[in-house]
Amino acid sequence: MRVSLVFPPFHHPDLYNLPPLGLINLATVACRAGHEARVEDQILALREGELPWGEGLYRACAERIAAARPEVVAFGAQCTTYPPTLRIAQEVRRLLPAARILVGGHNASFVARETLERFPWVDAVVRGEGEETFRELLDTWARGWAPQGVAGLSWRDGNRVVDNPDRALLADLDALPLPDYSLAPALERYRRACGLTRSIAILEVGRGCPHQCVYCSESALWRRRCRTFAVERLIEEMTRLRDDQGAECFLLAYDQFTADRRFVEDFCRRVIAAGLHRLGWYCISRLDTVDDELLRLMRAAGCESLCYGIDSGSARTLAFIRKQVEADKLGPRVAETTAAGITPTLSFVIGFPEEERADIDATLLLALQTGIEGNSNPLMQIPTVLPGTELHARYASTLVRKVDSYFAQGIEFDGNGRRLAGDEALIAGDPRLFSSFYNLPCRGMELTELQRLAAEFPLIVHLYPKTFRVLCAALETSPSHLFRRFCRWLETDQAAPCLTPALCFARFAGFVDAVQAEIPAAWRHVHALAAYETRAIEVARPGGPPAAGNADVSGAAAWRPATARNLALAEFAFDMPGIVADLRAGRLRTDYAEQPCTLVFRQVAGRLDVAAVNAFAHDLLRHCDGVSAVEEIARALYPRHGDGRDAEDFHACCRAAVRQLQSLDWLIPGPNP
Repeated sequence: MRVSLVFPPFHHPDLYNLPPLGLINLATVACRAGHEARVEDQILALREGELPWGEGLYRACAERIAAARPEVVAFGAQCTTYPPTLRIAQEVRRLLPAARILVGGHNASFVARETLERFPWVDAVVRGEGEETFRELLDTWARGWAPQGVAGLSWRDGNRVVDNPDRALLADLDALPLPDYSLAPALERYRRACGLTRSIAILEVGRGCPHQCVYCSESALWRRRCRTFAVERLIEEMTRLRDDQGAECFLLAYDQFTADRRFVEDFCRRVIAAGLHRLGWYCISRLDTVDDELLRLMRAAGCESLCYGIDSGSARTLAFIRKQVEADKLGPRVAETTAAGITPTLSFVIGFPEEERADIDATLLLALQTGIEGNSNPLMQIPTVLPGTELHARYASTLVRKVDSYFAQGIEFDGNGRRLAGDEALIAGDPRLFSSFYNLPCRGMELTELQRLAAEFPLIVHLYPKTFRVLCAALETSPSHLFRRFCRWLETDQAAPCLTPALCFARFAGFVDAVQAEIPAAWRHVHALAAYETRAIEVARPGGPPAAGNADVSGAAAWRPATARNLALAEFAFDMPGIVADLRAGRLRTDYAEQPCTLVFRQVAGRLDVAAVNAFAHDLLRHCDGVSAVEEIARALYPRHGDGRDAEDFHACCRAAVRQLQSLDWLIPGPNP
């Protein structure tokens, strides 16, 4: 049979920018069984400008599908793409009346009967693990038979919807063929269309989750079982993707990747032995399944980033969602991760139905502490209600439509940043079927405030966590109340509709000044903290502070040293390294004595490095402006720092100091003076 496997349109800068591995797997299985299969990625087509925005989008999608004259059209749909899937399917039915139309994926698996009952143009829904069900269904239809014996299928038998028995999970994932990426668009097209710096492929490491978090459908879909592919197979797949498809990086798809330490160690060692460690990869982990030794091995094998699901800083909320996170492990684990050279993303969720404001503030405080400790990426969301989850089962009758969660975005196709009217009508007509577009009312906070916190508070965590945390203590207020006050001040001062990184950087110090009269004298170091964090942001900005002039590399005597572009100097009235060390240790002290210090800020490989320097080094760096030669700098510094020494000896001391600063990469490279 001729089969088109369709990834329906979606557009979000951070999501769905890789080939659809699930559909590639299905296409591979279908081809192995003698069918003719192709993958139609309409997300990529939209990015490449091959599909129009606006009301004509879904008709154009259907016409692209119909052009291949498929006998079977199979849609791989997620929660957000369910409305486009169903509307495109209706257009396909009009253009290809005889084609069989089926839907699969996480969302469809849990609303199979409801989908078939409401949308008569859909012929079948593949539930759960799809490869064997899909192959068997194609074989059955090819013979002209009804699919009553195909396990894992819900289907339309005339006016009757039939739910066939569930299919047993594959006992051995390695029985599946290696995914044939030639059936999908080339990785290079995704790199160009999505603005990626490298060609990235998804590497499916395993399937399943043993946990019972109330918001996640993974454990229900995989029946709380965990299975992994053999390491040998994964190495072969990575090698093929590198050699045949030009893959330069991998996204490891398996939430429980680090659950089995021996598996991770074996994977990493074989990656290194195969020379694949030069290719970067990303994964998901838990705080309690890694340690310093394992993280360093993962980094040696190419791991560049991982995501820890923290969720909440409230013990009460963690109990509600049935998530076990040992808060005392968070700080040390993040420190170990960054020390290993891996960037951690920390995921938080706020606004569960039973949460009070104090629970949400506990999460915000935890997020601030991770920002204080540094070198992590905060991600914050409000809950998404997915079919198949306990949240859906318990709260579906209380859903409301107020704000868009992270996973309700991506189908704003009208050209003005809004959803098409037909999509809105579809969503409004069935909260249970399209629950991911709805919200759970939260006991402790209005949804609009929650949504703004989720979207914008990570900017505070990323840019000004130290100042914000001390300001909360100084003003005796909670993070949520202080953030609301900051936003209202911005709206009054700037009429700003939302907080952006640039706006936060430009205006936060002004907010500290605006509340200065309310800050007790014991907390006077809060202004120094704001200046400290502002300086840190400045060196992290693209290009860093401009260097005044270029180095003359024709010879040491003529060299005019200039500070590196990723370096900045700042003077403070307080011992800032001591204050920062206290904050990182969770100590909120008052009444710091004045103790002047000069600090050098550098951004190195995406991480902030801060070092204290003495008055001589400070003045030397100030004079390294790209204009003055070393001997000129020495003469300028001699009156203050010569201390009666012979002028030539002092000049030699300056030359030695410049060499040392060069070795630290604090100066633009030049000859040895």
